[in-house]
Amino acid sequence: MKLFLLVSAVLAFAIKASAADAGAAGVLKIGTTEATNHYGQEMVVTGKVAQVTIRPTVTFLNLDKPFPNSPFTVVIFHGHSSFFGDANALKGKSIEIKGKIKNYQDKPEIALDNTNQLTVFDSKGTNITSGILQATNHAPVLPQPTNAVPVPPVTQTNSFPEIM
Repeated sequence: MKLFLLVSAVLAFAIKASAADAGAAGVLKIGTTEATNHYGQEMVVTGKVAQVTIRPTVTFLNLDKPFPNSPFTVVIFHGHSSFFGDANALKGKSIEIKGKIKNYQDKPEIALDNTNQLTVFDSKGTNITSGILQATNHAPVLPQPTNAVPVPPVTQTNSFPEIM
């Protein structure tokens, strides 16, 4: 009887520990180097933003190491994402990205389609996602010349800087 209780307790602990590693809806949480083993699967990938590269139509967040040595990339297609913040604010932050892992040129990536896929943490492990998104989700303030007619505010659908 004691053996049965001991085995039951160990099994319950193992199940609880396993559930702690899973995200919402039982999605497994993995590190960037494990992503190549999970192509086509819905996962939560954890890593630190080592490099932010902004192009006219896409932004890349390379995790853990800069390109070309990054083991994992988050892709944000401009106009196809609800992330309208300044991606540069994510540099150096630890993040979790949830989505289906795709194989692009033999490298794993997840495309960010919605801010719900992204969780941002500070150095103490505190979730700061809403603070990052609120702080970066605004149109730029343009200086007003003192001797000119006031310029109306800029209406913008995307605050990613466009680099040519």
